[in-house]
Amino acid sequence: MQVAYIVPSSPMLINRVMRKMDFSVPRTIVEFGPGEGCHTREILKRMHPDSQVLLFEIDPEFTDLLRKQFRHDPRVHVLHTDAAHLPQELAKLGIAHCDYVVSGIPFSYIEKSKKQEILQQTFESLSPQPHAAFIVYQVTNELKQHAKQFPRVESEYCLQNIPPMVVTKFYKQPPNGHSASTRSVNGNGHKPH
Repeated sequence: MQVAYIVPSSPMLINRVMRKMDFSVPRTIVEFGPGEGCHTREILKRMHPDSQVLLFEIDPEFTDLLRKQFRHDPRVHVLHTDAAHLPQELAKLGIAHCDYVVSGIPFSYIEKSKKQEILQQTFESLSPQPHAAFIVYQVTNELKQHAKQFPRVESEYCLQNIPPMVVTKFYKQPPNGHSASTRSVNGNGHKPH
């Protein structure tokens, strides 16, 4: 129940999540609920050498595991704190905004007011740039109905995971400065029935 998943993310799911980010230039990447670090390890493999990662983990055992695992990488900041504290933690590090926030935390188990707080703090912390986004992988796509501050949303299904997941990308800005649009596609690029 703590992480809401039976087994760690599949390589296919991790790859789907990674494809939502542009690693070609230095980025500040945040991860909510990294658990044992399967997504984090892939982010570190792909990201620009001058990028940095902030890991928000509330479970003390996972926090210790992450600190040991990434202790030799100065680009990684392991924070044993709530995701809603994102703006304060960025400020402590002298960072104005982050480029991406990746999350596997089970939002469907979080009470509505807390959910709204995390969504708003995330939205405000993202860079006001076209690439900036909140990327979530969840069993359901229920977060979409709560994340109204994000003007553009894209979702796709990843069936090659236990359980199957929906990967959703919430953009900070609308496409090309136009009015907001919402698009939902499956892994083949087709709208789900």
